[in-house]
Amino acid sequence: MPRIELDLNPVTTITTDAIGKPGERVFYLQGTQGDQVVTLLVEKVQVQSLAIGAEQFLAELKEKYPDLVEPSGDYQEEPMHIHPPVDPLFRIGELGLGYDAERDLVVLVAREVVGESENAEEAGVVRFWCTRSQLKAMCQWGIVIANRGRAICPQCGEPMDPAGHFCPKKNGHQP
Repeated sequence: MPRIELDLNPVTTITTDAIGKPGERVFYLQGTQGDQVVTLLVEKVQVQSLAIGAEQFLAELKEKYPDLVEPSGDYQEEPMHIHPPVDPLFRIGELGLGYDAERDLVVLVAREVVGESENAEEAGVVRFWCTRSQLKAMCQWGIVIANRGRAICPQCGEPMDPAGHFCPKKNGHQP
């Protein structure tokens, strides 16, 4: 299979979202540029880590470039949902952030996960060029989506399944 390398420069939209019931959800990262739609599979923890990393990254940019206007991060829920086609190109293994000061654009680099027997240089890469406000809004929405998962057991801190939860702290006993 040929190596995938795409640049959405700049994106029209960028978002993360999940499809499915809590406990069975699949998470996606999606960017559009005009009619081109690029969808990638992402793990919930990657969405959460990206949100934290992006906030730190934006704070570092503000320190380095104090004249930058604060990114808004405002969003409406409907446009933040992913749109068809939901046909992922690949599963994300690594995410990285960069900044082009001349254009005031952030680049989110998504690299394909590779197996042990595969060459890392053959991994697919998609670069999503976005504004700082688009990045902040995507990350804030990502936290909202991640928090819509299963309820957390107050005893053991593990997610509780709707069908029942075996809590090791209760030694199998029900309340």
